[in-house]
Amino acid sequence: MTETEVLREWDRRYFWHPFTQMQCYGDDDPWIIDRAEGNYVYDTQGHRCLDAIASLWCNVHGHRHPRLDAALIGQLGKVAHSTALGAGNAPAIRLAKALVEITPASLQHCFFSEDGAEAVEVAIKMAAQYWCNLGRPEKRLFLTLDNAYHGDTVGAVSVGGFPLFHEVYGHLLFPTLRLPSPYVLQREDCDGDPEQATAVWLAALETTLQEQSREIAAVILEGGVQGAAGILPFPPGILAGAQRLCRAYEVLLIIDEVATGFGRSGKLFSCEWEAVEPDLLALGKGLSGGYLPVAATLAAEHVYAAFLAPFGETRQFYYGHTYTANPLACAVALENLALFAEGGVLAALPEKIAQLRTGLQRFHGQSWAGEVRQFGLMAAIALRDPRTNAPYPYGDRVEYAVCRRAREMGVYSRPLGDLLTIVPPLSVTAAEIDTILNVLYDAMAEGRS
Repeated sequence: MTETEVLREWDRRYFWHPFTQMQCYGDDDPWIIDRAEGNYVYDTQGHRCLDAIASLWCNVHGHRHPRLDAALIGQLGKVAHSTALGAGNAPAIRLAKALVEITPASLQHCFFSEDGAEAVEVAIKMAAQYWCNLGRPEKRLFLTLDNAYHGDTVGAVSVGGFPLFHEVYGHLLFPTLRLPSPYVLQREDCDGDPEQATAVWLAALETTLQEQSREIAAVILEGGVQGAAGILPFPPGILAGAQRLCRAYEVLLIIDEVATGFGRSGKLFSCEWEAVEPDLLALGKGLSGGYLPVAATLAAEHVYAAFLAPFGETRQFYYGHTYTANPLACAVALENLALFAEGGVLAALPEKIAQLRTGLQRFHGQSWAGEVRQFGLMAAIALRDPRTNAPYPYGDRVEYAVCRRAREMGVYSRPLGDLLTIVPPLSVTAAEIDTILNVLYDAMAEGRS
């Protein structure tokens, strides 16, 4: 057996993959990535694919960026890990300061974790304990959205709204209040009118706050788009309006920018589009440029202050993990921020976003394509059975077949339900955007029945 064949056999036998039906996994030849460079990944047989999903929406500047590699190697010569419980390390300290300086002005303190779901979990627990520390333990409800996705830990799932992924865990979750998805409201109840949808949604939010703000700890929203739900953009004004109402009714606002932060929306943070300054901000994915697991929860001064007290009053935040503020991850994240600070990455995004928008037009009206949606440098195209104009049955795995065909043609994508997603590294070139669109178009057209 070749080395690739051995790895495939071991992969099927030993490696339990996330979000993967392992019984079906053996039906395909497992795809094993061996190396990567720039915007491309290579499998163990040397086949090259353009990374159209940024290695699950986290790669920013491409793979093996020389400056990020150097930052990691340099930190390895000092210390790979030391605990953050009661002790600091230089990269984490510098990164905390840098994040406070570049995030919205309300945010003055940084708490590290390892991934986006944890960053949300931290925000949830901070919000809950904040009100307890202020002597208002009755404020324990969280207000979230239908179709929300905030990660897969129990707390993050509780404020999510994604039945396909999470319904089976319902008995583990704490109760929440829910409002409609702003995008779905706009499409189904407001005849596609974004201004009307924003007004209707904010009126519903205010009614809920009027009735239950004494019990609501926080409103949690994704950063302008419901990503895992299928790239469902909010109509303008949702985030700013939510901030205004949360402040009026003494409710914290948590913004989850795990997917939208670090340039994905066209600005460094999606909050910037509406000058929103949340009480808590969750970051992950692109924080390290897609290199290492590190996430952060940024907190406003008044949130942080509620945890300050004499030691014996036990108001400190009792939360932390072994690898929190890992020096390797923080060192790479610092260099990632340095690349952003030079200005070229963000300056190049408007043209790339416009090119993606133009290129998506060819999918409209195709018998095998449903809705086409875009938010910044994120897009989704629904695959439809042209005979019924409906999604293919979930169990048929047609979307997976289309992605496999695209991979054979040199583009690495992954389905999201009945959708094909395009979320490339920010370093993607104009020619590569065209390649992604052309390959997905051809693969989807071939996949029709």
